Amino acid sequence: MPLEATMMIIDNSEYMRNGDYIPSRFEAQSDAVKTIFQTKIDSNPENTVGVMTMASKGPEVLVTHSKDIGQIIKALHVTSSKIGGSIDIPTAINIAQLALKHRENKNLRQRIIVFVGSPLQGQGADEREMVKLAKRLKKNNVAVDFIAFGDGVEEETNVLKAFVDNTTNSDNSHLVSVPPGTHLLSDVIISSSILSEDRGIPPEAMGDVGGASGSGGANFEFGVDPSLDPELALALRMSMEEEQARQAAEEQTRQSATDATPQAESAGADKDEEAMLAQALAMSERNDVDMGEEQDEDMDEEEAIARAIQMSMKQEEKEQGGQ
Repeated sequence: MPLEATMMIIDNSEYMRNGDYIPSRFEAQSDAVKTIFQTKIDSNPENTVGVMTMASKGPEVLVTHSKDIGQIIKALHVTSSKIGGSIDIPTAINIAQLALKHRENKNLRQRIIVFVGSPLQGQGADEREMVKLAKRLKKNNVAVDFIAFGDGVEEETNVLKAFVDNTTNSDNSHLVSVPPGTHLLSDVIISSSILSEDRGIPPEAMGDVGGASGSGGANFEFGVDPSLDPELALALRMSMEEEQARQAAEEQTRQSATDATPQAESAGADKDEEAMLAQALAMSERNDVDMGEEQDEDMDEEEAIARAIQMSMKQEEKEQGGQ
């Protein structure tokens, strides 16, 4: 079990009021903080954990090197009334490193765990500055884990990933991304590579995490090993399947609406074509009737001429007989 002094930096910015995590981002983060604390202390009684914030009026250390869960709960309660402002990751990490430097037991390895649920701002969004800070932490043997959730998920593939890539040493730093869903933030974290050593799980059992990616559980679906937490893996899978079914239903509805329009136009065109054919047939029949009448008229005229010729011939015969 690792022997560590850990500082947790929590996000208490205005974004923590959002309710896309149950029951809210801040409450979900608070549960995760308590879970990490308890796991670290249960892992080794010599371990210590501290808590600090990085938003509101500025980064503030609330608890340093404690083994008392009561102090952590009190700090979280105080922070719940100080939600606001924006996060300042570089300043908070520098303060956390200074707090770890003054730990009583120098045999404890140093670790910083940062919760990011807000968009990166200022120097925290500057990849060059963040990489420079990461290299300094690596030089001082400080491991850094990032837990991205909420708006922080969008930052996973750029600045935060670059930070982890440059601070990791023998795969001691990780980046875990937890999108919104029916799962609990604390459940995903406890099943991730961040707490794998504290739970006595060898790194190879967590999949090929890799120092470059630092994205805990990369070879497992949703970043969770089903053999370690089957209920969470099942819940995540069901959530994904429900979302896929919903999207498929929307796509089918949209496709049906698209197909209905050409069919209606085709039906209208067919009706128009049938009407034109019927009209042409009617006109043809009328033409046949007219031609029949003209033929009858021609025949009556020919009969009258023939009759007149016949009567004329009979009259001539009578005149010749009288002479």
